[in-house]
Amino acid sequence: MIRIDRRQLIATSALGLGGLLLPGGALFAQSLSVARGFTHNVASGEPATDSILLWTRFVGDGDSAHIKVEIADTANFTRIVSGGEMITGPWRDWTTKITVDGLSPGKTYHYRFIGEDGSKSPVGRTKTLPTSGVEQFKIGIFSCSNLPVGEFNAYGHAAARDDIDMMLHLGDYFYEYKRGTYPPESPRWDRIQPAEEVVGLTDYRLRYASYRTDPNLQALHNRHPMILSMDDHDSANDSWEGGAQNHRADEGDWTLRKLAAIQAYREWLPIDDIPYQTYDIADLATLFRTDTRLLARSHQPSTARMFESADVPAALAAFKKGPWRDPAVTMMGTTQENWLAHGLKASTAARKKWQLVGVGTIVGETYMPPEASGWLAADATASSKRYTLGGLELAKAGLPFNYDNWGGYPAARARLLGAAQRANANLVIVSGDSHNAWAYDLKNEGKRAGVEFAGHSVSSNGYESSTKGTDPKTIAAAMVRASPELKWCDTSQRGYMMLTLTPTTATNEWVFMQTVATPSIATSTPHTMRVRVGSAMLETV
Repeated sequence: MIRIDRRQLIATSALGLGGLLLPGGALFAQSLSVARGFTHNVASGEPATDSILLWTRFVGDGDSAHIKVEIADTANFTRIVSGGEMITGPWRDWTTKITVDGLSPGKTYHYRFIGEDGSKSPVGRTKTLPTSGVEQFKIGIFSCSNLPVGEFNAYGHAAARDDIDMMLHLGDYFYEYKRGTYPPESPRWDRIQPAEEVVGLTDYRLRYASYRTDPNLQALHNRHPMILSMDDHDSANDSWEGGAQNHRADEGDWTLRKLAAIQAYREWLPIDDIPYQTYDIADLATLFRTDTRLLARSHQPSTARMFESADVPAALAAFKKGPWRDPAVTMMGTTQENWLAHGLKASTAARKKWQLVGVGTIVGETYMPPEASGWLAADATASSKRYTLGGLELAKAGLPFNYDNWGGYPAARARLLGAAQRANANLVIVSGDSHNAWAYDLKNEGKRAGVEFAGHSVSSNGYESSTKGTDPKTIAAAMVRASPELKWCDTSQRGYMMLTLTPTTATNEWVFMQTVATPSIATSTPHTMRVRVGSAMLETV
């Protein structure tokens, strides 16, 4: 059964500004029980040409609170152009989401919330989507933000920019582990609540509450609209429709845990309640937000038993020929696949230049290079060793090494890329999850189908954590040689992607932070690649 701790629930409901003012943003218990009012700044999302969703959290003194929002076209609010009202309370963890309409396309607005006591929230800035005449549109793309592993410097860097039109977060907004698990040691663990693993609704709410005290994350939400989708750690590691690797029987029913994760996600983030959605960016592009994790994903295939076989090559060959190619195995489910296929056709029929699809995990095929056995650090974990050495055997059988991404779902991948080919789409897939940076030319049945820009993490440690002592450039070169679709990768740096769309090119810049060990928005040399309309082939800029 789900763990519900009444005292913790009260503390979550009372989280307030006092928690934000403590050293490092730590959420100490003594502050949780007394704070009231606006607790977590403001945020915006779900941009459209004439509307935007606005978010805040206001804890009242009673059993509910009446909240208003104002939106203006100037920062001094001399002309309020729209607004709305809502009643919130503990049933939704005191969060408020109000969609305001009657706005103009492609315009920057300022907004603020007003509490029932007359207090005002911080002023936020947002922007609607354009309808026409757009020569350039910039999207900041993020994933995998594990606060105990490192500082959210990537968020801070992006928040300070004025050249971004919209943000896209592809999942792992937080991590569900208990303190001291991942990573084992960190000076930032005291910022994370609850101390135990996130399992029940109260836990998920409190974990969001602690992450959302981070000043860089607050600044990012405050200054730019964000579109978000879930990945596994937003519920539990390697989750799928019916379970997760990091869910045990003694943690209760998986369905209840999944529903708790979804509810808290929808409460705490500036999103609507629709699992997948379409966003038109003038005549430049259509963005498809998808769900590739909890809605209909089949259980990931496992190759563990095959390595226990007396004839491993034969076992892997049978797996490759049979279960691995099962057409019933799905990432999205048939309903969402059908929606996306029709959406791609509609987008190209409307002469949109780009069809941009956001997914949680990498689509491009990646194989373990034969040199990988020599990369393992002396202190590499047993799981890292199994992953690498097993990947070598899989590569010999012509199989990829990651089965939680689309490498475990080849029939679903073929349907996705085939739909793009039939629609004549200029397909650009953006993905997260891996913690590292990758670029792929995607093919289906031997023909070009699109390109993929896969993002590195905001802070989560990547492939470099198990390959200490090996030059990352050596690793990258071997990865590219072993994987025909892979054109470039970086396995050692943190940051975010900046995607720039124009009528002729889609250009992606991997922004690398100099460090996540300490607060800093200093960057290293970025890497930039692009694809031209009609080419479905990457170029290095």
